[in-house]
Amino acid sequence: MKRIIIADDSATARMFIKRCLQIIGLGEAEIIEAEHGKEALTAAKAQEVDLLLTDLNMPVMDGETLVKWVKASPKLCDLPVIVITSAGNPAKEAKLLELGAHRVLNKPVSPPVMMDALAEFLDE
Repeated sequence: MKRIIIADDSATARMFIKRCLQIIGLGEAEIIEAEHGKEALTAAKAQEVDLLLTDLNMPVMDGETLVKWVKASPKLCDLPVIVITSAGNPAKEAKLLELGAHRVLNKPVSPPVMMDALAEFLDE
């Protein structure tokens, strides 16, 4: 069973992302919710995780910092990270990809966009 962390300070956004995952066939996945990047990082270090979906703008630790920490960790560096943001900033997107984010998606994310972003993940 896949284990996925959803990090977003908005409970509504987390619920929406979970619904997208269900629609694209990941309804059986174990979902771990985190309200900020530090919580997500702690969860990822504590257990085996298959995917991390994170918002960009969060309190305590933002998505960019989370990507940096994940990619710098020998244990977590191979963990696919997808940033979901409402920022719509091409320069920020380029920086996130350079830091190691797998994809950057714009909010609100739709099931077809999520399906495309997770195509290789779904094939495993």
